[in-house]
Amino acid sequence: MTTTSQKPQSRNGIPSAPGCSATDPVVSIRNLRKWYNVGNNLLGIGKKTFLKAVDDVSFDVERGKTFGLVGESGCGKTTTLKVLLGLEIPTEGTIFYEGEDVATMSKVGRKEFRTNVQAVFQDPWSSLNPRMRVGSIVGEPLEIATTNTRAQIKDRVSTLLEEVGLNPYQSNLYPHEFSGGQRQRIGVARALALNPKIICLDEPVSALDVSIRAQIMNLLVDLQEEHGLAYLLVAHNLATVRYMCHGMAVMYLGVIQEMGETEKLFDNPMHIYTNALVSAALPSHPDIQRREFLLPGEVVSPIDPPPGDVFMSRTPLEVDKSHKYANERPPLAELEPDHWVVETPWSIATEESGFKVDLS
Repeated sequence: MTTTSQKPQSRNGIPSAPGCSATDPVVSIRNLRKWYNVGNNLLGIGKKTFLKAVDDVSFDVERGKTFGLVGESGCGKTTTLKVLLGLEIPTEGTIFYEGEDVATMSKVGRKEFRTNVQAVFQDPWSSLNPRMRVGSIVGEPLEIATTNTRAQIKDRVSTLLEEVGLNPYQSNLYPHEFSGGQRQRIGVARALALNPKIICLDEPVSALDVSIRAQIMNLLVDLQEEHGLAYLLVAHNLATVRYMCHGMAVMYLGVIQEMGETEKLFDNPMHIYTNALVSAALPSHPDIQRREFLLPGEVVSPIDPPPGDVFMSRTPLEVDKSHKYANERPPLAELEPDHWVVETPWSIATEESGFKVDLS
């Protein structure tokens, strides 16, 4: 068993971390924290109170592959994505792009980083300007970040629209003239405009009709294979994650609870929280009967969470208050090859405990 107690070794200038074993990462995140000061400490007087949205998160996004972040609402998935996109400033931690620390990049390096890290947002309607024609929406990144002529931009926009399954003549239309699935295709085309290396997908199909979700997921997979794209996927739907992701991490209260290859996590979920998520998901066939078990209580407030294991207030098992990990943060442990879990007496699901989901 491997834990974080071992001395981390640097790889290509990037510090190692549990579960981070990508051989060719485009983006590496190490010990990321995003805390919001919500205390009433005017002029530095009074106690500082922090909302710990993301707390010591590390992972790699490998070139040409998809890494997924899953968990309940409020677990820190989208905040992590916003920090990567530069929409939020990290409290602590480091973001590496192609092995280089983004915080110490030159002006030219930061421009390259922003060009190569793009996003597709959850709501295709609110993410598109209703007063701009589709041609202007898709071509805007090219106008800002390149020296292309208008004719070159128009040709590129036509090519992008065809790539995502739309017709070039539709560049003259407005967003309200498209269906939800078509609007999301426009968002994908805009993200592809600058030939990025990684695209952040924030719930890319959750706002769409069920009948067209598979179409958009297949489109994203095809584009990944064609362009060698890396994806960072944030999702609630476990079926989406299993279909698209090569690796994944399960987050709870800003902390990664389980991490590794996607199929390993779905074939043998070890953490009680992961088992609860899987048991709540719809099975692949209506004839499959699966017992759903609910965790007691509600999600703990991220404002000053417990000093020890953040899951101990939701576990259905008894917690030993004198245990080491009731008072300090437990590390991720490698319980099987490329399968990392927060291991405490109250977090691991077993058949005996009754909280191991039946996947047969």
